[in-house]
Amino acid sequence: MLRPLFMRIFALAALPIIVGHECVAADGASALEKMPRDLEVRFALSALPPILRAEASVYVLDPQKGYVLDHKGTNAQTCFVERTEWQWEDYSDDVYTPLCFDKAGMESHGKVWFDVAEMRAQGVPPETVKKTVEKRFNDSTYGPPERAGVSYMIAPLIRGYSSFDFTKKDKHTHVLPHVMYYAPNVTDADFGGIRPPSPFPFIRQQGPQGNFIQHLGEKETEEILKSESKLLKDLCAYRSYLCL
Repeated sequence: MLRPLFMRIFALAALPIIVGHECVAADGASALEKMPRDLEVRFALSALPPILRAEASVYVLDPQKGYVLDHKGTNAQTCFVERTEWQWEDYSDDVYTPLCFDKAGMESHGKVWFDVAEMRAQGVPPETVKKTVEKRFNDSTYGPPERAGVSYMIAPLIRGYSSFDFTKKDKHTHVLPHVMYYAPNVTDADFGGIRPPSPFPFIRQQGPQGNFIQHLGEKETEEILKSESKLLKDLCAYRSYLCL
């Protein structure tokens, strides 16, 4: 049985489900390896509840261009696998975060991630990407979502940085299915958010693109792992650091 969720959130070094260490591309190059298209689409859609997947839009990453449309859906959700976390000023090839945004989220949050992917594809250095994104927030090129909304991130695994400290670049593969609700410029103090480790909501990335984070419960997490067993097997076969 999985350990209680609040014991697992971000206490990553002690978890039995974690594998792998940071895998930085040789010579610090910005190039990303393209995932097999079918696997990337399935991984992206795993961030959504199954009932929403058939009608969602999906983008895949072309490392030479940025994100390109795989297929256009008919509902409000758009999914992709994030490969670059601009806040860490780090170009590695082992970040994999499936996420989905509704329309308001894609026009705000999604725009940032797509621009970052395009800049990386153009060879812009990571420190320049961070400065550019921060400048665009300051001059209101980027802003908060125009309304309340939700971003689903209930994939069976994510591979990403294990700390909110942007100077720490160690990464791990972990199980953290959760839902994000847009909360621009809200702080934990505004509503009583409790930072991890805890099972309670908190704010991630306080500012214009802040979100309430609500992790799913242990039972729901177990069900996701069971239902996505084939995807987990295929991800593990693709890259060892995507194994649980």
